[in-house]
Amino acid sequence: MSSTAVARFTGTPFVRKKERLQAVARWSFFSMAILMVILLLAIIGYLVYHAAPSLSWEFLVDVPRRGMREGGIWPALVGTIYLVFISLAIAAPIGVLAAIYLNEYAKDNWLNRLINLAVINLAGVPSIVHALFGLGAFVYAAKLGYSVLSASLTLAIMTLPVIIASTREALSSVPMPFREACWNVGATRWQTIKAVVLPNSISGILTGVILQVSRAAGETAPIMFTGAVFYKAVKRGDFFPYQLTDQCMALSMHLYTVTTQVPDVKESISYATAVVLLGVVLMVNAGAITLRIWMRNRKKW
Repeated sequence: MSSTAVARFTGTPFVRKKERLQAVARWSFFSMAILMVILLLAIIGYLVYHAAPSLSWEFLVDVPRRGMREGGIWPALVGTIYLVFISLAIAAPIGVLAAIYLNEYAKDNWLNRLINLAVINLAGVPSIVHALFGLGAFVYAAKLGYSVLSASLTLAIMTLPVIIASTREALSSVPMPFREACWNVGATRWQTIKAVVLPNSISGILTGVILQVSRAAGETAPIMFTGAVFYKAVKRGDFFPYQLTDQCMALSMHLYTVTTQVPDVKESISYATAVVLLGVVLMVNAGAITLRIWMRNRKKW
């Protein structure tokens, strides 16, 4: 190859400058991602280190004793599971159906623009405001009282915007030719949604569910105003200690209580409670992520 041909493919100073900037940007973004992982591991390691003296199987299945200064967190653990899954059972169907309407049926008019604006604004409402709404709407107006159902309904309303937004994004990611192909062979709009759009967007819908679980498990204000209680007598190992009309304990409320309201409590108990709360969120998220990956691998495109 001649020197003229080699020179023809040699990068100009402008190209080399762009390549350097691209390399800097790539390594900057990679460093940010690694930093996030390091920070997460540092937080988890810090919590586990301080929780180690109290963290055990006995701590999970035992009930609080001596004014929560000893014992375990079984009532709070079960209460958190109740609140998360009941709120999920309420919010997920409503959120998915609302997103289907907004993305597949709604026309561009003032009413639907108002609905979209309401969803966006609802996502920005602070949790304490949701708590006050739940107190007035469910505890007093609906006469549900301070109960698991009132707290779950409040959490469901608080997490609806996330599910609606993520579901709309997932539905929008399905190519329009998929819908047009179904319509051309005589399928109705609902048949197209049920047989084509939803199966190909289910992995994205689960993303909203994952975010909902994380937020619902960690909120304190909404359940404190509507259904969580300082202490509830529960038998050890009882998997169904609460009815929908009962008040319940919850991990986030229990963590706040033992940290700020209980004197002379061992420091490791607070950290152990935080680790269990984090572990519950991670386990539920891992299950949802596994299901999402399995659904994504079944895609035909």
